[in-house]
Amino acid sequence: MWRDLAPVGRSASSGGYFRQPWASAETELRSWFAEACAARGLTVETDGIGNQVAWWSPDAASDAPGVLTGSHLDSVLDGGAYDGPLGVVSALAAVDRLRDRGFEPSRPLGIGVFVEEEGSRFGRACLGSRLVAGATTWDAARELRDRDGVFLADAVEAAGLDPSAGLLSLDRVGTFVELHVEQGRDLVDRDVAVGLASEIWPHGRWRFDFAGQANHAGSTRMEDRRDPMLTYAMTALAANKQARLAGQRATFGRIAVEPNGTNAVPSLVTAWLDARASSDDALAELVAAIERQADDRAGRDGTSLTVTAESVSGSVAFDPDLATRLAGLGDWPVIPTQAGHDAGILSDAGVPTAMVFVRNPTGVSHSPDEHAETADCLAGVEALADVLAELAGA
Repeated sequence: MWRDLAPVGRSASSGGYFRQPWASAETELRSWFAEACAARGLTVETDGIGNQVAWWSPDAASDAPGVLTGSHLDSVLDGGAYDGPLGVVSALAAVDRLRDRGFEPSRPLGIGVFVEEEGSRFGRACLGSRLVAGATTWDAARELRDRDGVFLADAVEAAGLDPSAGLLSLDRVGTFVELHVEQGRDLVDRDVAVGLASEIWPHGRWRFDFAGQANHAGSTRMEDRRDPMLTYAMTALAANKQARLAGQRATFGRIAVEPNGTNAVPSLVTAWLDARASSDDALAELVAAIERQADDRAGRDGTSLTVTAESVSGSVAFDPDLATRLAGLGDWPVIPTQAGHDAGILSDAGVPTAMVFVRNPTGVSHSPDEHAETADCLAGVEALADVLAELAGA
């Protein structure tokens, strides 16, 4: 399965992946998933925006609350191979292992794939699961635009999908388990291949619009400029300092400049802040400190600042009893994660949720260098099979 996925959406120059939602590579992956599930005799459902779930349903318990596993198949721009697809491939492999063991579920066992988890095209992380969970509405989401100005509704329809067909329902889901490559070095430091999640740090994305005055780069004296690039540059440095002092995370990873000319002072710099912290209060304090320093600098530069919260996710504490129960199956450590996941959205929606992490030897993620050793991936499959057998067994 991993060999089948390896070339899809991969850049020949960087080796990274461009699997953007509702574009050709992601559409190919959705077709691959449907074929892989059909080959296993699983019943595949696809909703109006491309979310998919395939069920292994025992006849005697088809109405019982189901156990859902899976992840996502989209990537960040120039991303790694493992973030998302590892959870989908491992779920399929875990079903194969359970059948090898002669296991028969006593309740429905599903494998799900949520669209636009990364938020790399339309700026809303976990958008597919948010819509399914009711955390946002289609009427609000349909008006989102990508970098090329394409509306989300138009992108979905261009991919051959019909939003009016409705969304997947969580009514059938009694428990959700997501396997994911670890995005950090906790398991490396512990020298173990597999762990479980205790919580997700609160995190969000804020758009900072720094407005100034366009002017000539040669004829405009430095003291006469209203340069928003200077305000942005100081803000990026301030974000780094504030996050370091607080032991939190702050990143400006994307900017857009107008008019974007080499010989022109910009009129507008738009920058997106990704901020994460160990608590909701700490996150609010971090973003407020960054915004305060940006405002002060804007006053000195003769520029203006508008800050817009585009998506904010509060802290998620996974079901501690469930984590303790599952950790006992393999004596796995229970660790926090600073990355957002569909599992967090379903947990907030009231679904008992757990996560299985597979060791990442370098801790690098959202990069072509993202990696997991085959032996650790196989250990993750065995762990996931054990977890699913525990949850979907008699």
